[in-house]
Amino acid sequence: MGDLRWRLAEDDGGQPALFGEEELVDRHIGRGEYAGLEFLHVNAQRVITTVPAASRMPFRHTINAYRGCSHACSYCLAGATRVLLADGRQRPIDALQVGDEVVGTVRVGHYRRFVRTPVLDHWSTMRTAHRVTLEDGTKLLASADHRFLTERGWKHVLGSQQGAGRRPHLTTSNTLLGIGRLPETQPETDGYRRGYLCGIIRGDGHLGRYTYVREARLRPAFRFRLALVDLEPLARSRSFLESVGVGTDMFEFAAATATHRPMTAIRTQSRGGVAAIETVIAWPAFPTDEWRRGFLAGVFDAEGSFGQVVRIANTDSVLLECVGESFSRLGFSSVLEPCRDNGVRCVRLVGGLAEVLRFFLTVDPATTRKRSVLGRALKGSGARRIVAIEATDVDIPMYDITTGTGDFIAEGVISHNCFARPTHEYLGLGLGADFDSKIVVKVNAVERARAEVASPRWAGDHIAMGTNTDPYQRCEAKYHLTRGIVGVLGQAGNPFSILTKSTLILRDVDVLAAAAARTDVRANLSIGTLDENVWRATEPGAPHPMRRVEAVAKLNQAGIPCGVLVAPVLPGLSDSHQQLASVVQACVDAGAVSITALALHLRPGVREHFLGWLARERPALVATYEARFARGAYQPAAAQRALTARVRALVAEARGHWSPPTFTRLAPPRAAATAGAPPGEQLGLGL
Repeated sequence: MGDLRWRLAEDDGGQPALFGEEELVDRHIGRGEYAGLEFLHVNAQRVITTVPAASRMPFRHTINAYRGCSHACSYCLAGATRVLLADGRQRPIDALQVGDEVVGTVRVGHYRRFVRTPVLDHWSTMRTAHRVTLEDGTKLLASADHRFLTERGWKHVLGSQQGAGRRPHLTTSNTLLGIGRLPETQPETDGYRRGYLCGIIRGDGHLGRYTYVREARLRPAFRFRLALVDLEPLARSRSFLESVGVGTDMFEFAAATATHRPMTAIRTQSRGGVAAIETVIAWPAFPTDEWRRGFLAGVFDAEGSFGQVVRIANTDSVLLECVGESFSRLGFSSVLEPCRDNGVRCVRLVGGLAEVLRFFLTVDPATTRKRSVLGRALKGSGARRIVAIEATDVDIPMYDITTGTGDFIAEGVISHNCFARPTHEYLGLGLGADFDSKIVVKVNAVERARAEVASPRWAGDHIAMGTNTDPYQRCEAKYHLTRGIVGVLGQAGNPFSILTKSTLILRDVDVLAAAAARTDVRANLSIGTLDENVWRATEPGAPHPMRRVEAVAKLNQAGIPCGVLVAPVLPGLSDSHQQLASVVQACVDAGAVSITALALHLRPGVREHFLGWLARERPALVATYEARFARGAYQPAAAQRALTARVRALVAEARGHWSPPTFTRLAPPRAAATAGAPPGEQLGLGL
């Protein structure tokens, strides 16, 4: 997603397609540590890109030698593969659409936790199917390139231990991580509908026959009413009553107050309607499994709760006995908890998260908020050991999605998705077979950079690197394009800056130092916090923050001015006085020539993922974040100014009488070379 950061921020039409006119010259299959990747070698017509005029970015020109994502996987699963939705239900992957919300995971501490994440892209192609069978009977149809999360990390379906196909791959000694086999939700039947009405009306409804005196005569009265705060079970009850010939009116039962949500009700006062309802909710002599499924769904919607466990509470011992029997009949374990002071007793479902999800999918209660598993930790073990991996030799339609978290739950196990797909059209690549784990490498980037900075039309403006993709991403260790570009800019005396989170930059100290002796060069390391808990939760793939601090010191010692972006600063998580003071002091001690804080901003997709995690982990902060980001991706200007002032004060306090190192360089070969170079500390992260 990094390739679109500044373009999505301020889209004024953007730049022309970056790949459409480039010449594909070679395809290279990765080996060793690059196994599973394919590199598309292209000859770029240009490498210096001009930023859209409306962009907030403080630079006008940028170079990116790479495009694509090494996390990409290829057309993962068969169309019927069921994906867990954020509302606790499932849907086949071929029926998903962009904008749907599914369950992804984020690692917090020792566990992965379920979070809400949007589907950002969805596509299909034809691939050869491979069947992965698990110990619990789950069968997954996936392509050879698809990856699942195992006890030993992400692994492709197929691979080899040597040769061109060498890459981490599944074996029968692996166990897939997830919640295990989940049932399909069965269609509604007449028995299910009658069971549901029995459960919800006996649990929370009012049904009666009365007499009253009118004109000196006793007159009969009939009344049914069901009042709930949730509209979903109320709408389902109304529909099910209509299926047995009972019409109802819907009305506001109680208005909202400062402490209570509004309540809506349905009712009928007809003799026939009440009689029909009495018949429907009568205890059956021989309840079927379909009736029990409906009964549990209805009574859960009426009297159930899901906090740490699933409970169904009531004072009616007959109803609770039926709940316990229904649990047992459908294969669930439960216990009857002791009576409370108010006479209420609870039947509690026994088992962990897998049993909770199995319950929700088996009985299908209507109330979405009660069946959410978001924020729950993935713990325990199940029968998810792989027992067979077989090639079918049949090509079938395969589907993949991109989510905000980079993964999703498919048939109860954690499945990898592809980050790069939303950028494919932007790159001029197809969303299908054109981008199977491919990274576009502009192999002539060094030569093009040399030609473009030597052109009479080039004014020698500052060039920012690291604006879209990290110039020291994984591929740089293979292709050395960033190193070559740095050498070209240094020889030309063209000012440039580099923003990175990678300590790989230390490999190029020699060429960076040579460039810094001739022109304005600035490196910036992004170090958001030294708090290890925050680092692990928010950027676990980046080097340890103290390794980045050490890189700042080494660059400055080598004569390469290096600053620090304390970014992004997370309100309530990494913005305490002590947290900011710690990172500032470490960076001052490392000789950082500038230290600037950048406030968090949340792009679409990132916003949903982050706020979903925050709602479970730090719910007290949700209101603060919603207020801060009420108007879009950026926090209010006043909050950004306040953060800047705080960090400036901390920097002044930490430095005291310390002064940053001075750097000297030779005169640039062209007077225009240093024109327009913005200060490095103004570079944006584009998170």
